[in-house]
Amino acid sequence: MALAIDSSQTTLSNEEILRYSRHLIMPEVTMEGQRKLKAARVLCVGTGGLGSPLALYLTAAGVGTLGLVDFDVVDYTNLQRQVLHSTSDVGRLKLDSAIDKLRAINPFVEIKRFDTFLNSQNALEIIKDFDIVADGTDNFATRYLVNDACVLSGKPNVYASIFRFEGQASIFGAEDGPCYRCLYPEPPPPGLVPSCAEGGVLGVLPGLLGVMQATEVIKLILGVGEPLIGRLVLVDALAMRFRELRVRKNPECPVCGTHPTVTELIDYNQFCGIRGEESEASTSVKIPEIPVEELKRRLDGGEDIFVLDVREPHEYQICNIHGHLIPLGDLPKRVHELDSSREIVVHCKSGARSAKAVDFLRQSGFKRASNLTGGILAWAERIDPSLPKY
Repeated sequence: MALAIDSSQTTLSNEEILRYSRHLIMPEVTMEGQRKLKAARVLCVGTGGLGSPLALYLTAAGVGTLGLVDFDVVDYTNLQRQVLHSTSDVGRLKLDSAIDKLRAINPFVEIKRFDTFLNSQNALEIIKDFDIVADGTDNFATRYLVNDACVLSGKPNVYASIFRFEGQASIFGAEDGPCYRCLYPEPPPPGLVPSCAEGGVLGVLPGLLGVMQATEVIKLILGVGEPLIGRLVLVDALAMRFRELRVRKNPECPVCGTHPTVTELIDYNQFCGIRGEESEASTSVKIPEIPVEELKRRLDGGEDIFVLDVREPHEYQICNIHGHLIPLGDLPKRVHELDSSREIVVHCKSGARSAKAVDFLRQSGFKRASNLTGGILAWAERIDPSLPKY
Protein backbone atom coordinates (compact mmCIF):
# COMPACT_ATOMS: atom_id res chain seq x y z
CA MET A 1 0.00 0.00 0.00
CA ALA A 2 1.44 3.37 -1.02
CA LEU A 3 0.27 6.45 0.87
CA ALA A 4 -0.08 9.72 -0.97
CA ILE A 5 2.44 11.67 1.12
CA ASP A 6 3.86 14.69 -0.68
CA SER A 7 7.48 15.15 0.39
CA SER A 8 8.49 17.35 -2.54
CA GLN A 9 8.67 20.48 -0.39
CA THR A 10 10.29 18.74 2.58
CA THR A 11 14.00 19.19 3.27
CA LEU A 12 16.38 17.86 5.88
CA SER A 13 18.83 20.08 7.74
CA ASN A 14 22.41 18.99 8.28
CA GLU A 15 21.55 18.18 11.90
CA GLU A 16 18.65 16.02 10.80
CA ILE A 17 20.84 14.25 8.24
CA LEU A 18 23.27 13.40 11.02
CA ARG A 19 20.47 12.34 13.38
CA TYR A 20 18.87 10.01 10.83
CA SER A 21 22.09 8.83 9.19
CA ARG A 22 21.49 5.16 10.03
CA HIS A 23 18.22 5.43 8.11
CA LEU A 24 19.69 7.33 5.19
CA ILE A 25 22.29 4.68 4.37
CA MET A 26 19.61 2.00 4.03
CA PRO A 27 18.54 1.51 0.40
CA GLU A 28 14.92 0.99 1.56
CA VAL A 29 14.89 4.45 3.17
CA THR A 30 17.46 6.90 1.75
CA MET A 31 16.99 10.65 1.77
CA GLU A 32 13.68 10.35 -0.07
CA GLY A 33 12.25 7.95 2.51
CA GLN A 34 13.33 10.15 5.40
CA ARG A 35 11.68 13.13 3.74
CA LYS A 36 8.48 11.06 3.54
CA LEU A 37 8.75 10.35 7.24
CA LYS A 38 9.19 14.04 7.95
CA ALA A 39 6.20 14.91 5.75
CA ALA A 40 3.97 12.25 7.33
CA ARG A 41 1.28 12.97 9.90
CA VAL A 42 0.40 10.15 12.33
CA LEU A 43 -2.29 10.18 15.01
CA CYS A 44 -1.72 8.04 18.12
CA VAL A 45 -4.91 7.34 20.04
CA GLY A 46 -3.75 6.84 23.62
CA THR A 47 -0.40 7.41 25.35
CA GLY A 48 -0.57 4.40 27.65
CA GLY A 49 0.85 0.91 27.31
CA LEU A 50 0.75 0.68 23.52
CA GLY A 51 0.98 4.41 22.88
CA SER A 52 4.21 4.77 24.87
CA PRO A 53 6.55 2.68 22.67
CA LEU A 54 4.59 3.67 19.58
CA ALA A 55 5.07 7.40 20.17
CA LEU A 56 8.67 7.00 21.34
CA TYR A 57 9.81 5.16 18.22
CA LEU A 58 7.83 7.26 15.75
CA THR A 59 9.34 10.36 17.33
CA ALA A 60 12.85 8.92 17.19
CA ALA A 61 12.31 7.84 13.58
CA GLY A 62 11.50 11.40 12.56
CA VAL A 63 7.79 11.29 11.75
CA GLY A 64 7.20 14.97 11.13
CA THR A 65 3.82 15.48 12.83
CA LEU A 66 2.61 13.34 15.67
CA GLY A 67 -0.91 13.73 17.05
CA LEU A 68 -1.63 12.49 20.56
CA VAL A 69 -5.13 11.87 21.91
CA ASP A 70 -5.51 11.28 25.66
CA PHE A 71 -7.50 12.64 28.59
CA ASP A 72 -6.10 10.56 31.47
CA VAL A 73 -3.62 11.30 34.26
CA VAL A 74 -0.59 9.23 35.21
CA ASP A 75 -1.23 6.70 37.97
CA TYR A 76 1.23 4.53 39.89
CA THR A 77 -0.31 1.42 38.34
CA ASN A 78 0.64 2.72 34.87
CA LEU A 79 4.37 2.75 35.54
CA GLN A 80 4.86 -1.00 35.18
CA ARG A 81 4.31 -0.75 31.42
CA GLN A 82 3.71 2.84 30.25
CA VAL A 83 7.32 3.78 29.69
CA LEU A 84 6.57 7.33 28.51
CA HIS A 85 5.81 8.23 32.13
CA SER A 86 7.99 8.37 35.23
CA THR A 87 7.38 8.26 38.97
CA SER A 88 7.60 12.03 39.15
CA ASP A 89 4.77 12.27 36.60
CA VAL A 90 2.16 10.60 38.82
CA GLY A 91 -0.85 12.92 38.96
CA ARG A 92 0.12 14.82 35.80
CA LEU A 93 -1.83 14.71 32.58
CA LYS A 94 -0.44 11.94 30.42
CA LEU A 95 -0.18 14.36 27.50
CA ASP A 96 2.00 16.73 29.53
CA SER A 97 4.25 13.87 30.58
CA ALA A 98 4.39 12.35 27.09
CA ILE A 99 5.15 15.59 25.29
CA ASP A 100 8.01 16.41 27.66
CA LYS A 101 9.65 13.05 26.92
CA LEU A 102 9.03 13.15 23.18
CA ARG A 103 10.37 16.67 22.71
CA ALA A 104 13.49 15.68 24.63
CA ILE A 105 14.00 12.79 22.19
CA ASN A 106 13.47 14.75 18.98
CA PRO A 107 12.84 18.51 18.82
CA PHE A 108 12.25 18.30 15.07
CA VAL A 109 8.89 16.53 15.49
CA GLU A 110 5.78 18.69 15.68
CA ILE A 111 3.39 17.39 18.32
CA LYS A 112 -0.32 18.15 18.20
CA ARG A 113 -2.19 17.40 21.41
CA PHE A 114 -5.86 16.56 21.80
CA ASP A 115 -6.87 16.66 25.47
CA THR A 116 -10.08 14.76 25.00
CA PHE A 117 -11.79 11.42 25.02
CA LEU A 118 -12.24 10.35 21.40
CA ASN A 119 -15.96 10.09 20.66
CA SER A 120 -18.47 10.10 17.82
CA GLN A 121 -18.71 13.90 17.88
CA ASN A 122 -14.98 14.69 17.51
CA ALA A 123 -13.33 11.64 15.90
CA LEU A 124 -13.76 12.57 12.23
CA GLU A 125 -12.63 16.15 12.84
CA ILE A 126 -9.50 15.00 14.69
CA ILE A 127 -8.59 12.25 12.23
CA LYS A 128 -9.08 14.23 9.02
CA ASP A 129 -5.69 15.98 9.04
CA PHE A 130 -3.62 12.81 9.54
CA ASP A 131 -2.33 10.20 7.10
CA ILE A 132 -2.37 7.21 9.46
CA VAL A 133 -4.13 6.41 12.72
CA ALA A 134 -2.51 4.09 15.27
CA ASP A 135 -4.97 2.64 17.77
CA GLY A 136 -3.53 2.22 21.26
CA THR A 137 -6.86 2.05 23.09
CA ASP A 138 -7.92 -0.55 25.65
CA ASN A 139 -11.69 -0.84 25.24
CA PHE A 140 -14.01 -2.21 22.57
CA ALA A 141 -16.18 0.88 22.17
CA THR A 142 -13.22 3.06 21.18
CA ARG A 143 -11.76 0.35 18.92
CA TYR A 144 -14.99 0.20 16.92
CA LEU A 145 -15.11 4.00 16.87
CA VAL A 146 -11.54 4.28 15.58
CA ASN A 147 -12.21 1.59 12.98
CA ASP A 148 -15.37 3.21 11.63
CA ALA A 149 -13.86 6.69 11.64
CA CYS A 150 -10.83 5.43 9.70
CA VAL A 151 -12.95 3.61 7.12
CA LEU A 152 -15.22 6.65 6.64
CA SER A 153 -12.15 8.90 6.36
CA GLY A 154 -10.13 6.59 4.13
CA LYS A 155 -7.27 6.33 6.63
CA PRO A 156 -5.37 3.13 7.49
CA ASN A 157 -5.80 1.99 11.09
CA VAL A 158 -2.68 0.37 12.58
CA TYR A 159 -4.16 -1.76 15.33
CA ALA A 160 -2.89 -3.70 18.34
CA SER A 161 -4.40 -5.03 21.55
CA ILE A 162 -3.00 -6.76 24.62
CA PHE A 163 -4.15 -8.89 27.55
CA ARG A 164 -2.04 -10.69 30.14
CA PHE A 165 0.58 -12.55 28.03
CA GLU A 166 -1.17 -12.27 24.67
CA GLY A 167 -1.47 -9.64 21.97
CA GLN A 168 -2.48 -9.14 18.37
CA ALA A 169 -1.69 -6.67 15.63
CA SER A 170 -2.94 -5.86 12.13
CA ILE A 171 -3.72 -3.00 9.74
CA PHE A 172 -7.38 -2.28 9.12
CA GLY A 173 -9.19 0.09 6.78
CA ALA A 174 -6.61 0.00 4.00
CA GLU A 175 -7.79 0.02 0.40
CA ASP A 176 -8.98 -3.49 -0.55
CA GLY A 177 -8.14 -4.71 2.95
CA PRO A 178 -10.48 -5.75 5.78
CA CYS A 179 -11.53 -3.57 8.67
CA TYR A 180 -11.86 -4.41 12.36
CA ARG A 181 -15.53 -5.28 11.88
CA CYS A 182 -14.61 -7.85 9.22
CA LEU A 183 -12.69 -9.68 11.95
CA TYR A 184 -15.04 -8.92 14.85
CA PRO A 185 -18.52 -8.15 13.49
CA GLU A 186 -19.96 -7.91 17.00
CA PRO A 187 -18.39 -6.90 20.32
CA PRO A 188 -18.26 -9.46 23.12
CA PRO A 189 -20.98 -9.30 25.77
CA PRO A 190 -20.24 -6.62 28.40
CA GLY A 191 -18.08 -7.97 31.21
CA LEU A 192 -17.05 -11.14 29.35
CA VAL A 193 -13.51 -9.92 28.60
CA PRO A 194 -11.80 -8.47 31.70
CA SER A 195 -9.93 -5.20 31.37
CA CYS A 196 -6.20 -5.02 32.05
CA ALA A 197 -7.08 -3.50 35.42
CA GLU A 198 -9.03 -6.65 36.26
CA GLY A 199 -7.02 -9.32 34.46
CA GLY A 200 -3.56 -7.79 34.40
CA VAL A 201 -0.96 -7.52 31.65
CA LEU A 202 2.72 -8.43 31.45
CA GLY A 203 4.55 -5.11 31.54
CA VAL A 204 6.77 -5.77 28.52
CA LEU A 205 3.93 -7.01 26.28
CA PRO A 206 2.65 -3.56 25.21
CA GLY A 207 6.27 -2.70 24.42
CA LEU A 208 6.42 -5.61 22.01
CA LEU A 209 3.08 -4.85 20.34
CA GLY A 210 3.60 -1.09 20.33
CA VAL A 211 6.92 -1.52 18.54
CA MET A 212 5.16 -3.72 15.99
CA GLN A 213 2.66 -0.90 15.44
CA ALA A 214 5.45 1.64 14.98
CA THR A 215 7.13 -0.69 12.50
CA GLU A 216 3.96 -1.00 10.44
CA VAL A 217 3.39 2.76 10.48
CA ILE A 218 6.91 3.40 9.19
CA LYS A 219 6.55 0.73 6.47
CA LEU A 220 3.30 2.33 5.30
CA ILE A 221 4.93 5.75 5.10
CA LEU A 222 7.96 4.43 3.23
CA GLY A 223 5.92 2.12 1.01
CA VAL A 224 8.28 -0.79 1.64
CA GLY A 225 7.95 -4.38 2.76
CA GLU A 226 4.75 -6.35 3.29
CA PRO A 227 2.38 -4.52 5.63
CA LEU A 228 -0.04 -6.37 7.90
CA ILE A 229 -3.01 -5.78 5.62
CA GLY A 230 -5.24 -8.83 5.59
CA ARG A 231 -3.05 -10.48 8.20
CA LEU A 232 -3.53 -10.74 11.96
CA VAL A 233 -0.43 -11.54 14.01
CA LEU A 234 -1.13 -13.33 17.29
CA VAL A 235 1.55 -13.09 19.97
CA ASP A 236 1.90 -15.54 22.86
CA ALA A 237 4.64 -14.01 24.99
CA LEU A 238 4.51 -16.83 27.54
CA ALA A 239 5.58 -19.35 24.90
CA MET A 240 7.21 -16.66 22.70
CA ARG A 241 5.27 -17.85 19.67
CA PHE A 242 3.94 -15.81 16.79
CA ARG A 243 1.07 -17.05 14.62
CA GLU A 244 -0.52 -15.43 11.62
CA LEU A 245 -4.13 -15.57 10.48
CA ARG A 246 -5.45 -14.38 7.15
CA VAL A 247 -8.33 -11.91 7.45
CA ARG A 248 -10.44 -11.36 4.37
CA LYS A 249 -12.50 -8.31 3.55
CA ASN A 250 -16.14 -9.12 4.20
CA PRO A 251 -18.31 -7.91 1.29
CA GLU A 252 -21.26 -7.87 3.71
CA CYS A 253 -19.42 -5.72 6.27
CA PRO A 254 -21.75 -2.89 7.41
CA VAL A 255 -18.87 -0.37 7.27
CA CYS A 256 -16.44 -1.35 4.50
CA GLY A 257 -18.60 -3.78 2.49
CA THR A 258 -20.08 -3.29 -0.94
CA HIS A 259 -23.36 -1.93 0.50
CA PRO A 260 -22.44 -0.28 3.81
CA THR A 261 -25.21 0.48 6.28
CA VAL A 262 -23.01 2.40 8.72
CA THR A 263 -22.33 5.66 6.92
CA GLU A 264 -21.80 7.87 9.95
CA LEU A 265 -20.45 7.38 13.45
CA ILE A 266 -22.87 5.83 15.91
CA ASP A 267 -23.24 5.50 19.69
CA TYR A 268 -20.45 3.01 20.41
CA ASN A 269 -21.23 2.59 24.09
CA GLN A 270 -24.70 1.47 23.10
CA PHE A 271 -23.30 -0.72 20.31
CA CYS A 272 -21.03 -2.48 22.81
CA GLY A 273 -23.87 -2.90 25.28
CA ILE A 274 -22.49 -0.54 27.89
CA ARG A 275 -25.60 1.60 28.19
CA GLY A 276 -27.78 -1.46 27.71
CA GLU A 277 -26.04 -3.07 30.66
CA GLU A 278 -26.59 0.02 32.81
CA SER A 279 -30.22 0.22 31.74
CA GLU A 280 -30.78 -3.44 32.55
CA ALA A 281 -29.24 -2.99 35.97
CA SER A 282 -31.40 0.03 36.66
CA THR A 283 -34.61 -1.72 35.72
CA SER A 284 -33.85 -4.95 37.57
CA VAL A 285 -33.38 -5.36 41.33
CA LYS A 286 -31.60 -2.31 42.66
CA ILE A 287 -28.22 -3.38 44.00
CA PRO A 288 -27.86 -2.05 47.56
CA GLU A 289 -24.50 -0.66 48.59
CA ILE A 290 -22.78 -0.02 51.89
CA PRO A 291 -19.93 2.52 52.36
CA VAL A 292 -16.68 1.27 53.84
CA GLU A 293 -17.10 3.54 56.88
CA GLU A 294 -20.46 2.00 57.73
CA LEU A 295 -19.15 -1.55 57.35
CA LYS A 296 -16.19 -0.76 59.63
CA ARG A 297 -18.47 0.78 62.27
CA ARG A 298 -20.85 -2.15 62.24
CA LEU A 299 -18.09 -4.77 62.34
CA ASP A 300 -16.45 -2.95 65.24
CA GLY A 301 -19.84 -2.97 66.96
CA GLY A 302 -19.93 -6.76 66.77
CA GLU A 303 -22.76 -7.08 64.26
CA ASP A 304 -23.09 -10.45 62.52
CA ILE A 305 -22.05 -9.54 58.98
CA PHE A 306 -20.55 -12.09 56.58
CA VAL A 307 -17.88 -10.46 54.37
CA LEU A 308 -17.54 -12.18 51.00
CA ASP A 309 -14.47 -11.51 48.82
CA VAL A 310 -15.06 -12.37 45.13
CA ARG A 311 -11.57 -11.56 43.85
CA GLU A 312 -9.04 -14.14 42.66
CA PRO A 313 -6.74 -16.01 45.10
CA HIS A 314 -3.62 -14.16 43.89
CA GLU A 315 -5.37 -10.85 44.59
CA TYR A 316 -6.29 -12.04 48.07
CA GLN A 317 -2.58 -12.65 48.70
CA ILE A 318 -1.79 -9.03 47.86
CA CYS A 319 -4.18 -7.64 50.46
CA ASN A 320 -7.39 -8.68 52.18
CA ILE A 321 -9.76 -7.72 54.98
CA HIS A 322 -10.20 -11.34 56.13
CA GLY A 323 -13.33 -11.95 54.10
CA HIS A 324 -14.45 -15.40 52.93
CA LEU A 325 -12.88 -15.93 49.49
CA ILE A 326 -15.05 -17.25 46.65
CA PRO A 327 -13.92 -15.96 43.23
CA LEU A 328 -16.76 -14.56 41.15
CA GLY A 329 -16.42 -17.31 38.54
CA ASP A 330 -16.81 -19.99 41.22
CA LEU A 331 -19.77 -18.39 42.97
CA PRO A 332 -22.60 -20.24 41.14
CA LYS A 333 -21.20 -23.65 42.06
CA ARG A 334 -20.21 -22.66 45.62
CA VAL A 335 -23.25 -20.62 46.55
CA HIS A 336 -24.31 -23.47 48.88
CA GLU A 337 -21.46 -22.40 51.21
CA LEU A 338 -23.37 -19.23 52.05
CA ASP A 339 -26.19 -18.73 54.56
CA SER A 340 -29.08 -16.81 53.04
CA SER A 341 -30.35 -15.82 56.49
CA ARG A 342 -27.21 -13.80 57.28
CA GLU A 343 -26.38 -10.32 56.07
CA ILE A 344 -23.69 -10.57 53.40
CA VAL A 345 -21.43 -7.73 52.27
CA VAL A 346 -19.60 -8.53 49.04
CA HIS A 347 -16.42 -6.82 47.89
CA CYS A 348 -13.82 -7.04 45.13
CA LYS A 349 -11.06 -4.65 44.10
CA SER A 350 -13.18 -1.63 43.18
CA GLY A 351 -16.81 -2.74 43.21
CA ALA A 352 -17.58 -3.92 39.66
CA ARG A 353 -17.25 -7.67 40.12
CA SER A 354 -18.89 -7.58 43.54
CA ALA A 355 -21.89 -5.76 42.05
CA LYS A 356 -22.35 -8.67 39.64
CA ALA A 357 -22.01 -11.08 42.56
CA VAL A 358 -24.66 -9.23 44.57
CA ASP A 359 -27.02 -9.20 41.60
CA PHE A 360 -26.57 -12.97 41.25
CA LEU A 361 -27.02 -13.59 44.97
CA ARG A 362 -30.18 -11.51 45.25
CA GLN A 363 -31.69 -13.29 42.26
CA SER A 364 -30.75 -16.55 44.02
CA GLY A 365 -32.69 -15.66 47.16
CA PHE A 366 -30.01 -13.86 49.21
CA LYS A 367 -32.10 -10.79 49.97
CA ARG A 368 -29.64 -9.40 52.55
CA ALA A 369 -26.65 -9.18 50.19
CA SER A 370 -25.11 -5.76 49.49
CA ASN A 371 -22.08 -4.38 47.67
CA LEU A 372 -19.14 -2.66 49.38
CA THR A 373 -18.84 0.70 47.63
CA GLY A 374 -15.38 1.15 46.09
CA GLY A 375 -14.17 -2.29 47.15
CA ILE A 376 -10.92 -2.96 48.94
CA LEU A 377 -9.34 0.08 47.28
CA ALA A 378 -11.80 2.31 49.15
CA TRP A 379 -11.08 0.38 52.35
CA ALA A 380 -7.34 0.99 51.93
CA GLU A 381 -7.97 4.64 51.11
CA ARG A 382 -10.34 5.52 53.94
CA ILE A 383 -10.12 2.82 56.60
CA ASP A 384 -6.71 1.12 56.64
CA PRO A 385 -3.96 3.04 54.76
CA SER A 386 -1.48 0.29 55.69
CA LEU A 387 -3.10 -2.00 53.11
CA PRO A 388 -1.24 -2.01 49.78
CA LYS A 389 -3.11 -0.85 46.68
CA TYR A 390 -2.79 -2.60 43.34
